[in-house]
Amino acid sequence: MVMRALIAGNWKMNGLANSAAELDQIAAELGQLRASARADALICPPATLIFGFAERARSAAENGAPLAIGAQDCHFAERGAHTGDLSAEMVADAGATMVIVGHSERRADHGERDDLVRSKAAAALRAGLSAIVCVGEHEAERDAGQAEAVVLRQIAESLPDIAADEAPKSIAVAYEPVWAIGTGRTPTPSDIEAMHGKMREAMTARFGSAGAQIRLLYGGSVKPANAAEILTLRDVNGALVGGASLKAADFMAIYRAAIGT
Repeated sequence: MVMRALIAGNWKMNGLANSAAELDQIAAELGQLRASARADALICPPATLIFGFAERARSAAENGAPLAIGAQDCHFAERGAHTGDLSAEMVADAGATMVIVGHSERRADHGERDDLVRSKAAAALRAGLSAIVCVGEHEAERDAGQAEAVVLRQIAESLPDIAADEAPKSIAVAYEPVWAIGTGRTPTPSDIEAMHGKMREAMTARFGSAGAQIRLLYGGSVKPANAAEILTLRDVNGALVGGASLKAADFMAIYRAAIGT
């Protein structure tokens, strides 16, 4: 089985209705590349845009563009008195196919811990979504030599219970060193490769041979200038892109790096 890379764009709290022009440009370029495309593209806009973007993505997919729409978060409950929250079922009903859970900004801004991230990931699977589970260390933890232990603990405690044969299509894990997000800084290629290697070991230890097919994404100031180097590293199966995903030209430059064109 050949693993398709995943280039996922996290728009965070950016984007209005007129941002659909950027999505349309991405869709058009993906459609032109469909004969050689070896990677999936995902855009996770603000919740206000999911429904409209999903309609556009479906049309693009009919024309051969490997484009899908995701959400940036979901609640763990199916319904209830949770003002301002969206359940995974609501996200799926709006047209999303994947959801990011445990992003470092959610962990920092909302105090989300591994057990909550695990519950959200389980909710995503319950609703028929795939989950991108985010893990990563702070700078002080890396400086103290604790980066690997932190990431492996987060993986162990944040991933939901799932049958091994279902795992590759149901989850991806994104390594996002917190100190690199939005700073323009990135770990060295050898540091990224070493961490992804340890993550792969954790996947195979938990899911057996299926763990070798779970996509491991790198996130942390991924941009056109460094994408080609990062995406050719061993056990890096795609990228979780922040600011560089807001412009179609930048996002597509990273996507092209993933497919080697």
